[in-house]
Amino acid sequence: MAIIEVSEVSKSYAGRSALADVTLSVDAGEVFGIMGPNGAGKTTLVEIIEGLRAPDAGSVRVLGLDPRAERRRLNESLGVQLQHTQLPDNLKVAEALKLYASFYRAPADWPTVMRTWGLAELAGRRVGKLSGGQKQRLFIALALVGDPDLVVLDELTTGLDPGARRETLSIVRRVRDSGVTVVLISHFMEEIEALCDRVAVLSQGRVVAVDTPAALAARVDARTLDGAFEKLTGGIES
Repeated sequence: MAIIEVSEVSKSYAGRSALADVTLSVDAGEVFGIMGPNGAGKTTLVEIIEGLRAPDAGSVRVLGLDPRAERRRLNESLGVQLQHTQLPDNLKVAEALKLYASFYRAPADWPTVMRTWGLAELAGRRVGKLSGGQKQRLFIALALVGDPDLVVLDELTTGLDPGARRETLSIVRRVRDSGVTVVLISHFMEEIEALCDRVAVLSQGRVVAVDTPAALAARVDARTLDGAFEKLTGGIES
């Protein structure tokens, strides 16, 4: 069953096309990657899926809902970890989870979420004192505290050291194994290859390919997903 259905979606800003006739679907229970060079339209597409922006043309259904017209209903079942999430430095980990849980009508038990994601020992620590990896663990927990069916993770390992990145990828696998559908926006090839069942490659506002990472490489006769990405996008760096 499709959790996300995007059909012929287009969006322009000041006469410049950001998305052009984008069509894709995300199935329940999969980890679906979205990747592309800077300016490819990834952020615009994700914001339309989340209901933060309206498309100029086309249609979008997320969990069977119109993300703009039914945004409040959608938010009850959608968790989002933004690329530039910020919390007050003096807010404590437990306080953050309790606060976010209060935003939902039927949230998960936030102390259980805190324990599940290895944050119990950090409950009294202030956000400003957390390491990069600990912050990402908290941000993912905040995206899950509403007990969502779908979670969007945007560039969640950017800026992390190798150890923190490995820890974060392990957490994403656990999210997937818990039955939550994951949309992962990333420009790290190894992340996409390690985690994603399928990936959509965007270039200049268009979807140029949707397939498994291995199949994408095979389709363009590339030895790796990295090579496939370069061929599909004209060799533009992400």
